[in-house]
Amino acid sequence: MALFSGKGDNGTTDAIDSTDRISKASPLPEALGTLDELNAFLGFVRVRAQGSERTVQIIRDTQEKLFIVQAQLAGSPLALPEGTVAAMEEAVNGIEDEIPPLKGFSIAGGTELSALLDVARTNARRAERRATAVHDAGIREIPVETKAYLNRLSSLLFALARLANHEVGVPEENPRY
Repeated sequence: MALFSGKGDNGTTDAIDSTDRISKASPLPEALGTLDELNAFLGFVRVRAQGSERTVQIIRDTQEKLFIVQAQLAGSPLALPEGTVAAMEEAVNGIEDEIPPLKGFSIAGGTELSALLDVARTNARRAERRATAVHDAGIREIPVETKAYLNRLSSLLFALARLANHEVGVPEENPRY
């Protein structure tokens, strides 16, 4: 299989469920590309998380789920497994049980892993906005479970960022405004 087809050389692409070509600058490719960027960045974060097996496993599972979300947006009938959002909420709640209560906004950083997870969190929010734009434009119906998954993903990444600092004893910094 060739790594390129040349079909997109004119700035168009296609979706799984359509024979029509669409502009690569339209909302659907934008959402798919943003999800791909998030997944790729999570791969980098996963490499940097070596030594924190739980974080590595959560990120790896997230990457798998993001492929399903991308497939859905592209027109595939794939669906997130039942209970995916509930499992994510359980993971976030478990992490919150281990770390100090949140006292307000926190300044990103502390450790490299925490900072990377905060960047991933903001990427997840952007991916959620792009997917929502596709849904709102009537281009693709996004299942409720998928919308909830994308919404909770940033919470999960935030919890992991806080956990990364907590595990090595780095206190959170709050803005002094």
